[in-house]
Amino acid sequence: MGELWAAVRDVAGRHVAEVSVLADEYLGEREGVEQLSAEELARRLERGDVVVLDVRPTAEFRAGHIAGARSAPLSTLNDLAGELPKRREIVAYCRGPYCVCADDAVRLLRGRGLKACRLEAGYPEWRRAGLPVEIAS
Repeated sequence: MGELWAAVRDVAGRHVAEVSVLADEYLGEREGVEQLSAEELARRLERGDVVVLDVRPTAEFRAGHIAGARSAPLSTLNDLAGELPKRREIVAYCRGPYCVCADDAVRLLRGRGLKACRLEAGYPEWRRAGLPVEIAS
């Protein structure tokens, strides 16, 4: 089902100009929310340069997540922020480019003085690209 949704979303994004307008209205102001490509995140993960936070609900994290990611549902992130390293970049991700959770996470983390950006895509795109994933036990 997730694959079908991602395919429909991708086709709509490429072929319907209104999708961009609607996405902008839904997502709000994205200024100041830096985005990182999946390829760049994969390189940084290999080097151990980043902390990756999955801000989706715990059940979604358990069903599958980016290898090495830490579960940090948005509702718990404010409490967790104090435990995160101030000197390492934090990359938040959620369900995809039209999901507001990662944007909200980046704003919250930056507000707490942390270096944070969001994954340009989300878990479904990461998995479809054949990049490393894990399933919680």
